[in-house]
Amino acid sequence: MPLRLDGQVAIVTGAGRGLGRSHALELARRGARVVVNDLGVSRDGVATASSAAERVVEEIREMGGEAIASAASVTDTGDVQRMVDDAMERWGRIDILVNNAGFLRDRSFSKMSLEDFEAIVDVHLMGAVRCTKAVWEIMKGQHYGRVVMTTSSSGLFGNFGQANYGAAKMGLVGLMQTLAIEGQKYGIRVNCLAPSAATRMTEELFPEEELALLTPESVTPGLIYLVSANAPTKTVLCAGAGAFSCSNVTLTEGIYAGDGPQAAERIASKASHLMDREGEIVPLTGFDQSKREILRSRTARQQLTAQQLTAES
Repeated sequence: MPLRLDGQVAIVTGAGRGLGRSHALELARRGARVVVNDLGVSRDGVATASSAAERVVEEIREMGGEAIASAASVTDTGDVQRMVDDAMERWGRIDILVNNAGFLRDRSFSKMSLEDFEAIVDVHLMGAVRCTKAVWEIMKGQHYGRVVMTTSSSGLFGNFGQANYGAAKMGLVGLMQTLAIEGQKYGIRVNCLAPSAATRMTEELFPEEELALLTPESVTPGLIYLVSANAPTKTVLCAGAGAFSCSNVTLTEGIYAGDGPQAAERIASKASHLMDREGEIVPLTGFDQSKREILRSRTARQQLTAQQLTAES
């Protein structure tokens, strides 16, 4: 069955170019009314006069869709609230939020200024927080909502020169994990999209023949799946060149080393078992880690007590 979004309202941040533009156009093609948000900044986040959002709005209207442009900065809480208020005044609901806005300031950690670190965290992580906070109560009231955070392999796995970007992008995964739990009973599904695409932010990272495969349009089908009626929740979807996979934060079976003066040495001696990934799980919540550790401790202590009783008898 076609994944239609007729009558729904979507906000896409950073939608003037690249991935955001591709997402906005496809959402509109599938029936959504779209707020095309783009501040109009250069690759490093320096503000420039830009009509990118208006151009995307015109593209949507030419295909018969409905859209409005927003130049709100996701780093400004007042701007974000006005963008949301405008959408509500015009269409009366917000069903989809795609947190996509961002820029890069790559340097090795030794050469990176705290200003450049904070700027990246502010736009990528806190920008998503501001936008999500502004629509959260609306979605709760509707008992329906779809929120997508744009994470990155830099956060999931690391990349040289991107400590700021990686920290912000992994922060989005943590944000998603908790909001997916909190939103579940309200019909709000929250996921992450980790894209590989040829955009202004990645054009220097891949050879030309590979860039030809990494089109934004080859990522957007994953976005549509994550905002559809039957979308999953608490999922990190990796996408690029038409290929899709899921990334998970897992927990190994682990070991029991107890406490006391020799506990650290026992951990070191069993490091291979500690890191063995056979039988690893994906916990449903962070609390599951604690429950698993308590169970392991109780089981180990019971076994030690049984062994001592056997030895004494």
